[in-house]
Amino acid sequence: MSQIPENLKYTQEHEWVRVEEDGTVVIGVTDYAQSSLGDITFVELPETDESFESGDTFGVVESVKAASDLYMPLAGKVIETNEALMDSPESVNSDPYGEAWLIRIKPDDTSGLNALMDPTAYADIVG
Repeated sequence: MSQIPENLKYTQEHEWVRVEEDGTVVIGVTDYAQSSLGDITFVELPETDESFESGDTFGVVESVKAASDLYMPLAGKVIETNEALMDSPESVNSDPYGEAWLIRIKPDDTSGLNALMDPTAYADIVG
């Protein structure tokens, strides 16, 4: 069974969301997503200062099996991208909730967090 940390929120598209103490939001892909994709070979992330609406595509994760779009769980502006993934995309497979986070955003409004799934709801959809 996939790891589903209790301190995160989740999307239907298998992104995880963590709210930091400073109000910024870190986004990554779940253990279920990386496992389903197989060996990750490439990660495409947006530029910093780019703004997105909730539901927009903000990047792509490519594996030996498929390419999968990444969807923005909250409207906001990208303030940091995980540059280490450019050289080591495979870290998404080994540490999806830690070192392999994708982007950090400054959300336009945190009310969108209420629409995201808690760990129990996410566990129900991934079985």
